[in-house]
Amino acid sequence: MAKQLADKILEYLDEHEEVNSLDLADIFKENHQKIIGAIKSLETLDELIVANQVSEKRWELTTEGQHVVNYGSHEAAVYNSIPDNGISQSELMRSVPFAKVGFSKALLAGWIEIDKSSGTAVVKKRVTSITDDTQNNLKDLTNLTDRLRSEYKKRKLIQEVVIKSVQLGRGEYFTTTIEKLETELTADLLVNGAWKKKKFKPYNFAALGSALEVGHLHPLLKVRTEFRKIFLEMGFTEMPTNNFVESSFWNFDALFQPQQHPARDAHDTFFVSEPSRSTKFPMEYLEKVKRVHSEGGYGSIGYCYDWKLEEAQKNILRTHTTAVSTRMLYKLAQQDDFKPVKFFSIDRVFRNETLDATHLAEFHQIEGVIADYNLTLGDLIGILYEFFKKLGITQLEFKPAYNPYTEPSMEIFCFHNGLNKWIEIGNSGMFRPEMLLPMGLPENVNVIAWGLSLERPTMIKYGLNNIRDLVGSKVDLEMVYNNPICRLNK
Repeated sequence: MAKQLADKILEYLDEHEEVNSLDLADIFKENHQKIIGAIKSLETLDELIVANQVSEKRWELTTEGQHVVNYGSHEAAVYNSIPDNGISQSELMRSVPFAKVGFSKALLAGWIEIDKSSGTAVVKKRVTSITDDTQNNLKDLTNLTDRLRSEYKKRKLIQEVVIKSVQLGRGEYFTTTIEKLETELTADLLVNGAWKKKKFKPYNFAALGSALEVGHLHPLLKVRTEFRKIFLEMGFTEMPTNNFVESSFWNFDALFQPQQHPARDAHDTFFVSEPSRSTKFPMEYLEKVKRVHSEGGYGSIGYCYDWKLEEAQKNILRTHTTAVSTRMLYKLAQQDDFKPVKFFSIDRVFRNETLDATHLAEFHQIEGVIADYNLTLGDLIGILYEFFKKLGITQLEFKPAYNPYTEPSMEIFCFHNGLNKWIEIGNSGMFRPEMLLPMGLPENVNVIAWGLSLERPTMIKYGLNNIRDLVGSKVDLEMVYNNPICRLNK
């Protein structure tokens, strides 16, 4: 059927040289889309026809507008439904289609009036006859003035539509006889030499491949992959981070964070109701942590308060992945011979934050930890320069800061060329002896660490100002689909 239609189009072009696809649909009494399909098949043949897209704007009647043409305008219908002695308004509104619009239009035109002298609203004719200009105008849309078009469009009686068609002409190699082009060089064509007399369809090397119907990586996952690759290139080992629920002991106490610290308040931390407490701890280590908090030790006076086990037992959603680092360092300290290690982790943490353009209650933390003999602050600064250089960030500044479990501590700033200012991108420091020595690590072993969020560099990389555009129900799926693989140093 499609080939027959294509042949008919070629025969028509042979006689008339040029034609529009809409006219062909009328001439052949065929659906316009079938005509377009036949034209597309002819376009695959090299310069057989010339086809140009044509767009034309037209005014058409809506369904309501067609009703007006057939039965008269709404206001005329209301007028014609009123008997000489009048009719109650309520009865009129029930008896006429589109009565509400028609009543207001007839009233505005001065065709009808409302008589309330009897106590009931009675609608009467105000003029003896009318001319239905609306119906007459809609019968010929070509002569409508701009004012009338605007008015009837507002009343949803007419609508502007775009008619797309194709203007056809003869190509340089026009012919009415279509020779089917071969698409494959088969074994049969080679054996009998028939390929010499055949014409082959040319390859379209500019054609795009079909898009695969598969899932697409979220920008956070793309940036996470890039960070993970950098850590692995630098010789780090990834820590297991699958325990979102932590005890307060590993999340706070083991990090030498006092039990009265504001971060341990319900306004900052999510507490788990079931199970609400943990009971299994390495007791010897727990006693050392309790002693260094309440009495001090290892050259420290501690916090000098009554440390309570029930506070350490409370289960929470971890507020940082440093709780994982604490477990890994304790495990490292239990080995017979200490061996230097480099750990990293990238995973979710939870804080009871007020939600705004830059904060969520759930986000990702990137953490790097190095444990070795006699590490210094200079080693920390050096590794930070090396780490961020792999991200394409070379301008760094450091500001002294306070953390309960690191001393000294530094906030990390970089110069953002797009914003033309310095912005904070992370935190860092050297773990305190009060945290490391109770674990059993050698006295001359120091641990340096740094951390940053995953969301902030992702927002900078993808030009997002609101974190809700990156995570949550307002994410633009086209943004996820179209953004390329991330390269942080490009």
